[in-house]
Amino acid sequence: MEGIEKVYQFLEEAQTYYLATVEGDQPRVRPFGTALLYEGKLYIQTGKVKNVSRQIAANPKVEVCAFMNGKWLRIAGELVNDDRREVKEAMLDKMPSLKAMYSADDDNTQVLYFRNATAVFSSFTEAPETVTF
Repeated sequence: MEGIEKVYQFLEEAQTYYLATVEGDQPRVRPFGTALLYEGKLYIQTGKVKNVSRQIAANPKVEVCAFMNGKWLRIAGELVNDDRREVKEAMLDKMPSLKAMYSADDDNTQVLYFRNATAVFSSFTEAPETVTF
């Protein structure tokens, strides 16, 4: 399994991960559950009206942390906005519960992919494994 696929699979199985952004000099962390592997890139989704969207626009460097079965994954990287309708549609098709709040054609749906990312799989019993994408 390729590195980015392993990262995506972990996020899928964990179901919830925590996204950290910065607002001024204050860290902000919140739970997320959206993940999509599309055209070889790892995407997340949010709404443009949310504070998290404004924080990412001001500083695209973020970090994600997910925990499952005694192991955790941290991803540090930059998020890049992708306004293409087809990737928004792919995210909403994968996560149909979002369709109650979002549409590929609204001005709110935002999908972003990781660039210059480093993912580290860790546990208390195994050596860390690092993946870059």
